[in-house]
Amino acid sequence: MEVLLGLPMVQLCIVGILFIWTGFVRTGLGFGGAALGLPPLLFIVDEPIYWLPIIGLHLLFFSGITLRTRLSGVDFPYLKKTSLIIVPFALVGVFGLIRLPSSWLVIFIYLVSLFYAVLWLLGLAVSSSNKWVDRILLAVGGYVAGVSLTGAPLMVAVFMRNVAVEKLRNTLFVLWFSLVSIKMLTFLMFDVDIHFLAALALIPAAYIGHLMGLKAHDHIMRNDQLFKRSVGGGLVLVSTLGLAKVFL
Repeated sequence: MEVLLGLPMVQLCIVGILFIWTGFVRTGLGFGGAALGLPPLLFIVDEPIYWLPIIGLHLLFFSGITLRTRLSGVDFPYLKKTSLIIVPFALVGVFGLIRLPSSWLVIFIYLVSLFYAVLWLLGLAVSSSNKWVDRILLAVGGYVAGVSLTGAPLMVAVFMRNVAVEKLRNTLFVLWFSLVSIKMLTFLMFDVDIHFLAALALIPAAYIGHLMGLKAHDHIMRNDQLFKRSVGGGLVLVSTLGLAKVFL
């Protein structure tokens, strides 16, 4: 909370807008709140370990709200099957987040975000056509999610092919809830500050985005490629500027 209170008013307003954005993407698209929100947040405070617990607490809160009456729309058998691959790699990623230098993590996050951005801008998608590629995507996605919560697009590529459309978003929310719970418990075990008060202060902004995302979900799904190309262009700019800031 001290970091937020120490920011100029203009930056505080930008942080609020960015958390509206993360809430909107998380609910509207069903994934990607961290992948699309974390890169610009690092321009405000370039410490991933500061933002990730806040984003994680928000994800637990809002996915819990979304799922409280929708658990019947979750593909639990497939979720259980894939978790055997995802969770071990996510744990390795979480330990990397705790141990690796902050500058390495910032570069990692911007590179991953730039990869997604280029794919979306060009209208391309990560895809799989066999079980071995599925396993690789789930393993890499789990690791990236453990390090930075930005591994969703890799795992979504597998889930989209194997989970019914009407169950996809709810199934993904349960997956995110499980992975973030593991991450938050690991933070607590290693005495990492989870910035609970800062997360609490930013819930109203994220809630605005959450409500907007609920209303826009169906429209986004009908215009998925247009949405991703538009976002991809902005994310290319943000990630490129972020890498330039690190190296120059």
